[in-house]
Amino acid sequence: MTTRRRSTTVPGDTRADDGERARGPGPLHVLLEARAPLELASLVVAMPWLRRVPRGDGHAVMVFPGMGAGDITTAPLRRFLRGLGYAAETWGQGVNLGPRSGVLERCVDDVQRFADRHGGPVSLVGWSLGGVYAREMAKLHPARTRAVVTLGTPFSGHPKATNAWRLYELLSGHRVGDARLMAHVRRPPPVPTTSIFSRSDGIVAWRCSLNEPGPMTENIEVPSSHVGMGMNPLALYALADRLAQPAGGWRPFDAAGRRRWFFRTAVRVAAR
Repeated sequence: MTTRRRSTTVPGDTRADDGERARGPGPLHVLLEARAPLELASLVVAMPWLRRVPRGDGHAVMVFPGMGAGDITTAPLRRFLRGLGYAAETWGQGVNLGPRSGVLERCVDDVQRFADRHGGPVSLVGWSLGGVYAREMAKLHPARTRAVVTLGTPFSGHPKATNAWRLYELLSGHRVGDARLMAHVRRPPPVPTTSIFSRSDGIVAWRCSLNEPGPMTENIEVPSSHVGMGMNPLALYALADRLAQPAGGWRPFDAAGRRRWFFRTAVRVAAR
């Protein structure tokens, strides 16, 4: 007599090569996305504290919005960066409907144009799907990229371990689950790369946002929703700290001291 092993699925299951088992965050985390307006309000309250972060050196930062979103959603983030002295640039392609024809080619041209305009490599910041664009641009143009910082971006695990994969297929016209493409997206860029993520993300299973250990990769955990991450004070603090790293002198985020009460760094996927 043989027994069949029953397959089980749990919310947040990110099995990289198994779309049948992959699941996005559960209902509780989805409900917690409603805190996003509070995160925006807390940004206003936290501005005196955020003004104490290191100022930028004036280099250009290109900001990519998430899926179904446009530059208006990144306005608070870009305003914050400009206040620190950075030349924050929009992606300028309207609503992000996924990598449709011509989208990535325009991104390539923009990275080149901003690097030439500002006389040096550009930092690339991407929120959610926008972070995938940022990573891919850095792979194509590492010499023109100073650093990459992603916010709640699903670049590891299976795409179905998000609650937005159906919307992605609808908007972009692309099907998810191509093994070769997933392997390519998981590969980090050859530049300093930081992933800012949240365990309570209600859209992307948090393990999908973890870089594998490497000399130029890191993961920083903050308490945040997915749709509010680009205006979450702790996420913006971590972002500012990363962008302030000197060119050629990048070091991992230091979560010691008082920071340990607000941030955690994930070193290994398996250890979490």
